[in-house]
Amino acid sequence: MSLQFELPLNLTVEKFIAELSHEAGIQKVSRRPICKTYYDSFDWRLYSSGITCEFNQAKRATGRSPLLLRSIKTGLVIAESKLKKVPSFGNAFEPGILRDTLEPLLEMRALLPVCTLDYQTQQLNIINKDQKIILRLQVEEYGLFNNRVLLQPVKGYDKAAEHMAELLTAKLVLTAVDEPVLQKVLQVHGRKPKDYSSKLNINLDPEMRADIAGKYIYTHLLKAIKVNEQGTIADTDSEFLHDFRVAVRRTRAGLSQIKGILPDHINAYYADFFSWLGQITGSTRDLDVYLLNFERYKSSLPDSIREDLNPLFDFLQAKQHKAQKELAKKLQSEKYLSTLSEWEQCLKEPSYKQALAQNATLTIKELADRRIWKIFSRVLQEGDVITGASPAEALHDLRKSCKKLRYLMEFFQSLYPEQQIKHLIKNLKELQEVLGDFQDYAVQEQTLKQFSDEMMALNTPANTFLAMGVLIQDLDAHRCRARKDFSSRFEDFKQEENRSAFKRLFAPPKSHHHQH
Repeated sequence: MSLQFELPLNLTVEKFIAELSHEAGIQKVSRRPICKTYYDSFDWRLYSSGITCEFNQAKRATGRSPLLLRSIKTGLVIAESKLKKVPSFGNAFEPGILRDTLEPLLEMRALLPVCTLDYQTQQLNIINKDQKIILRLQVEEYGLFNNRVLLQPVKGYDKAAEHMAELLTAKLVLTAVDEPVLQKVLQVHGRKPKDYSSKLNINLDPEMRADIAGKYIYTHLLKAIKVNEQGTIADTDSEFLHDFRVAVRRTRAGLSQIKGILPDHINAYYADFFSWLGQITGSTRDLDVYLLNFERYKSSLPDSIREDLNPLFDFLQAKQHKAQKELAKKLQSEKYLSTLSEWEQCLKEPSYKQALAQNATLTIKELADRRIWKIFSRVLQEGDVITGASPAEALHDLRKSCKKLRYLMEFFQSLYPEQQIKHLIKNLKELQEVLGDFQDYAVQEQTLKQFSDEMMALNTPANTFLAMGVLIQDLDAHRCRARKDFSSRFEDFKQEENRSAFKRLFAPPKSHHHQH
């Protein structure tokens, strides 16, 4: 049952309360102006989990104000707390239900203000014959859209809310609503919930010319780069840079894999630029990852030496601040800004009737089949020759090929039956995971050794180096395990069933010409 109701346009709040008082015992509690600020992460993690987060500050109020988490479906309050200001991260809240709800949903994402709403609110109590409060009502008056009534059930009087819901809809012609006011507020700002996601969602027409489809993909990725730019410069949370880098990497994969749709010199020029972008964002991201992993590093150590690792955290944090500052400078530089806007212009230019590049006039489906099949065959070849004696580079190269294959399949997934392509991407992901682990552990091991050299000069306590030594051993054990797991993962990936599924979707039709 919904607990939120909309007043019809012709019914003022005063008239509504007057009519209600004929039907039920009412106590007026308070009336005051409120400024409500809605919060969520940049990628709508709370909303996607069916929750809104609102901070309700009374006008001219000093002191603490209520922060509420509500269920989108029912409007019921899930958790609340009185705060002076809203912390940026889930783990910065006081222990309790609010924090227990927010922390796992937000993870590393910051809680950001989404939009604000000014309105008047009136609290009413519904009382029975014994003058006991059996239900609370909140009447909200907005300027720009229909006013609302929210029911707040009182423990022990469950029936009262049901009776009231019936009364409001049947007798006073209010409408039950199940969407939060947030949707209306966003509409006024020309936005809608979940208007940003880091997932690739590109709908292509299989008959589209390849060069037009390619530009469509690049435009989609450019948008992702631009919306994450300010959060990356401000270091709002580590995911802005992560999503920025993913969009850069996908663009690079496109330029190297969706071949022959842009003139060569243009392709090469932008491939260089995006490669530079990958380089300048790399070390900040690596340091972000170490900081995000830090608690895990600590918990992998014996209790007695965990706290000895703390100087490493301070070292990483100082390094991250420095790298972040340099990155912010580069993302505000002439080179970055002008090249990115040239790229945007390049993508807006009309495609010529006479295609300028060899594959431009293929349909995108033909080009997608061709490229995916080619890279899939390469993955099988590279994986087949890897043995227990192969150098680590062989696994790194295979990992790069898998990445290219994955990006191509994600770019073009709308061209294939949804369940089938999703299943193939999932199989590929499992192979990528073990290769990624192997690479990550190897790199972390190397980098930690390098960090301990740098920390030598900083009068770091000896116990910290011992703790780091134990950590490096632990990472090494993980790396060996990933290396061991590789062969069984690869066997799974190349089994007949998976190969024939790839073949069905992507392999070129056999040519019928016999060779003489």
